Amino acid sequence: MTTEIFFSSPKLGEITDGLLQRVLHRFNLGELISFAPTSKGVGQQTLFLQSSTGEYVLKGNPLYPGQFIEEKYYIEHLRSMTSLPVPLVYIVDEAEDILGWSYAIMSRLSGVHLSDPATYAGLSETERDQVASLLADTLAQMQCWKADSFGEYKPLEGSIAEFPEGYTSWLYKRIRYWLSDAGNYSMVTAQDLAWMEDVLRASEQAFNELSAPTFVMGDYKLDNLLFQRQGDAWSLSGIFDFTTGYFGDGLADVSRIMNMYLDRGEREVATRFIRKYYLQTPSKSGFAERFRVHMLHQRVLDWGCAYAINEVTWDRELSFSAWVSPFIELPEVKG
Repeated sequence: MTTEIFFSSPKLGEITDGLLQRVLHRFNLGELISFAPTSKGVGQQTLFLQSSTGEYVLKGNPLYPGQFIEEKYYIEHLRSMTSLPVPLVYIVDEAEDILGWSYAIMSRLSGVHLSDPATYAGLSETERDQVASLLADTLAQMQCWKADSFGEYKPLEGSIAEFPEGYTSWLYKRIRYWLSDAGNYSMVTAQDLAWMEDVLRASEQAFNELSAPTFVMGDYKLDNLLFQRQGDAWSLSGIFDFTTGYFGDGLADVSRIMNMYLDRGEREVATRFIRKYYLQTPSKSGFAERFRVHMLHQRVLDWGCAYAINEVTWDRELSFSAWVSPFIELPEVKG
């Protein structure tokens, strides 16, 4: 008698190898060999699957209706428009009869996560510059995808819905909301709020003059990328997790990478990354003003999160405006 193997997680609940075999059979993906939780994935939605036909990732129990349909939309468009290494297989099953919720199965991408501190620490200075260049090149490829309007893809309707009050209003409301929310966990003073409004006001015209909405991944960071060494050089081998995508200012996607470098004290690498990006983007008008706001947006999120989970790594006596000011000024990009 065969004993079923169980797996349990807060997000996916209890899963057995028998259920996973039914999933594989439904899409002719062979016989299950093994399965295991992924090491990455804040949402705890993913499992690695190995079958007789290959290696896959199962992503289950959507965070919102249509999550996997939305991701499939982005992946299929990027696959057809770019040479980026997105999953070749992305199957969505909206039926809930097997696992109790809908799920997606995608091909597993190869490579290593350079977000792992030990792996990144082993890179030479030359290799770190190669990676920074790859990060800029990848953004340039993704941002070849233009849309007719600034907005968000609505998977249940199958269309892009424009931001009702425009992109600038949408972005500024998000920044104001999250800084207000951060006040629940930290000291955000009236002076901080006034300083933020000055930054937003000084950059408003630059945003209002944007006319070419581009694809924004929304969570462009090393955790969502895989790399492989090829001889003496590195190449991008995988990019995934597109559930925060929208169509807006592509410059928004530099903020996670820039802040990573700055937090590590790698200001020179950060400068090389943003310079390479600047040279490739067609949207150079108001670049410094827009950069300032996108960096502010990300730092608002970082500030609030760090205080909320008690992982503040800086001097708690610093005000928000004093803490964030050094991060939002654009390095020299034309040198």
